[in-house]
Amino acid sequence: MSQMKGLLGKFVTTGAGDSAAEDPFYLDNTARLALLDDYERTGLAWIWATDTEGRLIYVSPHAKEQLGNDPMELFQKQMCEIFETDPDNSDRTDRSLNFKLKARNKISDLPVRFAKLMRVGRKEERWWSLSGNPKFDAGGKFHGYRGSARDVTAEYLRQREDSRLAEYDSLTGLSNRHRMGKRLDSILAAYKTAKRSCALMMLDLDRFKQVNDTMGHQAGDDLLKEAASRVLAVVGDQGEVGRLGGDEFQVILPDMDDRGKLGQLAEKIIKIVSQPYPIDGKRAVIGTSVGMAIAPYDGIESEDLTHSADLALYAAKNGGRGQYRFYAADLKDEEEERAHLLDDLREALAQDQLELHYQPVVRVKDDMVIGFEALMRWEHPERGFVSPGLFIPVAEDSSLINNLGEWALRRACEDAVQWPSSVRVAVNVSAAQFRHNGFLSTVTNALAQSGLDPDRLELELTESVFMGDSETVDELFQSLKKLGVRLALDDFGTGYSSLSYLRSAPFDKIKVDKSFVDTCTHKDQNSAKIIAAIIGLSNALGMETTVEGVEAFDQLELVRSKGAKLVQGWIYSKALPNQKCIEGMASGEFRIKPDGPMKYRSERRSVFRRIGVIHEDHRYDAVMRDLSSTGASLEGLLGVPEGTGLVLDLGAGQLVVCSVLRSDGAMIGVEFETPLVKDGAGGLVTRYRVSPYALAAAGMPLAALPPGNYPLAQSIGQSGSKPLFMEVAVSRA
Repeated sequence: MSQMKGLLGKFVTTGAGDSAAEDPFYLDNTARLALLDDYERTGLAWIWATDTEGRLIYVSPHAKEQLGNDPMELFQKQMCEIFETDPDNSDRTDRSLNFKLKARNKISDLPVRFAKLMRVGRKEERWWSLSGNPKFDAGGKFHGYRGSARDVTAEYLRQREDSRLAEYDSLTGLSNRHRMGKRLDSILAAYKTAKRSCALMMLDLDRFKQVNDTMGHQAGDDLLKEAASRVLAVVGDQGEVGRLGGDEFQVILPDMDDRGKLGQLAEKIIKIVSQPYPIDGKRAVIGTSVGMAIAPYDGIESEDLTHSADLALYAAKNGGRGQYRFYAADLKDEEEERAHLLDDLREALAQDQLELHYQPVVRVKDDMVIGFEALMRWEHPERGFVSPGLFIPVAEDSSLINNLGEWALRRACEDAVQWPSSVRVAVNVSAAQFRHNGFLSTVTNALAQSGLDPDRLELELTESVFMGDSETVDELFQSLKKLGVRLALDDFGTGYSSLSYLRSAPFDKIKVDKSFVDTCTHKDQNSAKIIAAIIGLSNALGMETTVEGVEAFDQLELVRSKGAKLVQGWIYSKALPNQKCIEGMASGEFRIKPDGPMKYRSERRSVFRRIGVIHEDHRYDAVMRDLSSTGASLEGLLGVPEGTGLVLDLGAGQLVVCSVLRSDGAMIGVEFETPLVKDGAGGLVTRYRVSPYALAAAGMPLAALPPGNYPLAQSIGQSGSKPLFMEVAVSRA
């Protein structure tokens, strides 16, 4: 230390001229060093100095208490080897310590800590505020730095925690809206230059409000923390997860534009988040919907991309929830649409514009109709037919679901009275309606006013009715059974804890969900085994089983071989108006012979969609008639030989390379080089799209690709060659 002290003594006199002795305030070297010692002993700060190479040549002897080790260990080490700034403090505008030392800039209150190698074995993190000035002599020669430092550990850690709280959600620990916004801004700004993609997911929790209302806010907070943990576990290191507030979450996924992989990730999130939550000895059941947008295709600014993802989320919720959607240019402002739809629905209910249609439940051994399921239908005077999958979720988000449910119960009982006494009617009951205080009175009044035998009314419930106060649910079940009505558990097998409900709830019937029937004939699926297991379980418990969604003979034969006795599906009949049901039962018996395709084909969809077809340097217009993940049928081109290679323009940058498998007049069948993937809405899309950056490189604007232009060949439409195929007009008829 005496060596360091000597060096400092030499440096503190550097530059002092002879005139200094005449200054009345001048102190000789001994006095100046004594003053320095007195200052260092106060503990307010410690002094440091470097040589011209940035090596530490002096540090206060009393700094040992603050540094936690002998200052001699630091002697002759580079300052940038000893100390570092906070790499996580992105808000600081200060340059790094190394930069300042090399540039010989003044250092003012720069927070530093020991560098990584110096921190090995140290138990606590210490922070110092570093200040210093470069030292030059009269000739401008640099002599190193002279400076001071003070311990600011408590102050800095408190400031850093305050900064963390400003950027992170206090409940879940995830990034908050502010931080996610900054992250998205910075990622998109960087990716514009690098021409890279970034996906954005928007999520919110379905039925979360019901948890708060029925189980309390603390239960809601516990559920939010667990849901956040599940999303974080699924996403992993693929992206960053944030909570925007309430039950809204956001996921930023850099370098992802494969809609196949994104769809799989969204499906996994939906599946994991939808598993029941054990909270305070009870089970809460929620779900989630996911909307996705991808930069640069759906927006190149964070505001535009977020708006696109929001629209996709609203579309997912309106589509029936528990689903995902990709943004598409034809999506409307769904929030406004929902408000208009709710107003129209209130008007429809008031004006008696709603109807109930009834889908037959058939006994397979003799094709006898033994009951009907009541399904709501709405023919809007301007919109036309509105799907229940669209308006029921809107009603469930408001108190209108109780009015709709009451109307449906009353109308179904009134209609069923006109049927033979052996025929039952089943009515769907939403979880919100079931939990409504007046539900038991609604059922009682509907039966009393119609005169229907209670045993002929079947209430179809999903497991979401069990969320909340189990004692209240049990009491309501017992009251309904005393009333004499039948109870059916709908969508069985799609939940995660249905078996526990069967132990206590007095169900009379289990309904096998259509999702198992759709894949029951696939060899690589376990659906057939699941159907057999459900039927066996139902028989063991003395319950009936209805298998829903049977559409083809191969499905019918399979479920029959597994022991199904009651079937509901299009192979027998779609839902019928009440008058048709009455006519069918006029003789006292109603038999329906099965009628449908021999094999179920879920992939191929009938469509009428105008697309572009590219061959060499020409673009043609055609109509797509059928579409599957691996191919399509097109109409509108004559003279296309089999084996011809084509590129289909499906719009919005979706290009599909394919080859012609069959050609018959103006009809051709093509096979895709790469299969399409699900869009979450029952449709199909390409995995990848042509980037707007590629369009710009081809001389196109960053907007959607205009009809007739194509980035694959800038010369399309400019060649002097004649087109090889003839276009013919195609009508919808």
